[in-house]
Amino acid sequence: MIPLDIRRELIEAGDNQMSISKQCELLSVARSTLYYTPSKASGKDLEIMQELDMLYLEDPTRGTRRMTKELRKLGYTIGRYHVRSLMRVMRLKTVYCLPRTTISDPTKYKYPYLLRNLKITRPNQVWSLDISYIPMPKGFMYLVAIMDVYSRFIVGWSLSNTMEAEWVVNTLNASIAQYGKPEIINSDQGGQFTSDEYVNFVKSLETVKISMDGKGRAIDNVYIERFFRTIKYDKIYLERPETGNELYTVCKQFINYYNERRDHSSIGDVPPNKAYRRVA
Repeated sequence: MIPLDIRRELIEAGDNQMSISKQCELLSVARSTLYYTPSKASGKDLEIMQELDMLYLEDPTRGTRRMTKELRKLGYTIGRYHVRSLMRVMRLKTVYCLPRTTISDPTKYKYPYLLRNLKITRPNQVWSLDISYIPMPKGFMYLVAIMDVYSRFIVGWSLSNTMEAEWVVNTLNASIAQYGKPEIINSDQGGQFTSDEYVNFVKSLETVKISMDGKGRAIDNVYIERFFRTIKYDKIYLERPETGNELYTVCKQFINYYNERRDHSSIGDVPPNKAYRRVA
């Protein structure tokens, strides 16, 4: 399958015979990823969301009550309900220090967590994917990343200004076309991953099992969470891209470096690409 970057470049905005929507459909490109236009919010909310992102990376166990207190310490006049709504937009998931004894809506816990006590010994045994909010000076975007857990290799990623299930499915489909199918795909219980579009796509792969984190679990998707923290602190927060295209370039540069050159002690002091390729 043609790589996503190349397929995106094949779309012609000035084509009078075929709409952009139709071109995106034929090329399996989510339209929301085409223009890299950051979503907008008020200047005040963007400032608060930037602080929330930093506070979350510092301590993901903070819930809405503690986040509100921290923001007030920083001088913001804000209520807990406003904080909750911003955290939902940012897709910030509070991590609980201790196991929760009850689940408020068990119908949403659709698939079990399959990685507990599982020994991960080879590439394409387990892929982990998640979505992270990316703050920008004049808006925000979302980054989805897919990691091979054994090697920490990023097999796929994409940016969007919305969190559509179609976007996630297209990114996952492109990764599978390039690297083959994993045995297990692990995600959280977010709406994109419990959607019919995502679940039906993974089920159509037949041999792939769906795994989902327990709500608020600190360790279930830890590797992809560490990757998001790293790309933000080591690249995005330092370069402060102002446009969607700049953000795309920054992410591409870092992920290429992360995959090809950045040694990881947990995989034998080699870059993820080498760990992935030496066995795959």
